[in-house]
Amino acid sequence: MGRVKRFFLVLTASAIVWAGAPGLDEARKLYHLTQFERSLQLLKELPNKDADVLLLMGQDYYGAADFKKATETLERALAQDPSNSNINLWLGRAYGRRAETSSMLTAPGYAGKARTYFEKAVQLNPSNLEAQSDLFEYYLEAPGFLGGGFDKAANVAEQMSKLDRSEGEWAQAKLAEKRKEFNSAEAHLRQAIAVAPHQIGRLIDLAKLFAKQGKIQEADQSIAKAEKIAPNNPRLLYAKAEIYVKTKRNLDVARELLKKYLTSTLTPDDPSRADAEKLLKQAQGS
Repeated sequence: MGRVKRFFLVLTASAIVWAGAPGLDEARKLYHLTQFERSLQLLKELPNKDADVLLLMGQDYYGAADFKKATETLERALAQDPSNSNINLWLGRAYGRRAETSSMLTAPGYAGKARTYFEKAVQLNPSNLEAQSDLFEYYLEAPGFLGGGFDKAANVAEQMSKLDRSEGEWAQAKLAEKRKEFNSAEAHLRQAIAVAPHQIGRLIDLAKLFAKQGKIQEADQSIAKAEKIAPNNPRLLYAKAEIYVKTKRNLDVARELLKKYLTSTLTPDDPSRADAEKLLKQAQGS
């Protein structure tokens, strides 16, 4: 093959790659705005569906609550890139949701797959804090016959502490709460807040812990501290409304908070609009 011909073949291939990149970038932006269907439409039109495209498609299906298509698409992504920690993580999440939404007969099998993929994600990349966190929660919540257990959760919590002190303290708090050791749980959350004082997530967690114990004033104080940091944060709007609904008070305020939440710009890390609509119905007494 002549040098000139090779040059134009390389140039054409590069143009194809660069032509696909804007579509993928735009789809990612739409995903982060929770516009999952629009993101999917863009991704379906891309001619080259490599592992990155299939991963994002799987995340879109997950965000749209189509967990079956999510697992099928993510399995295709994994076939192309089996050593990718994030693909394994998302497969664990998708199979976990299939376990939550399926029958008693099929749920254990899906739960087992979720655990396998979470463990693989951590094995492939021990520094993947999200994978460590999801594996921790699996061990914490799953019964022993599905591979769960407090001892396993405690080991993962220690690994999380090495990666991020605040996240490690959060994990220790969740473990203490599960053991009904509420004073210890509170102490760990306060340590998490001290390490990362501008993260409202830990203040929300502390408020929820207080609310579960009937410590309403303390819960409100923790929410108030979070509001000073990020008063219009959507996750905070949702958490405040959720606490009001669960403690059966200020339901008129809860309704307004949820209406504001539903018109906010959300991210995939925020509670879904479907969850907010369910909570709004509870606040409305229906």
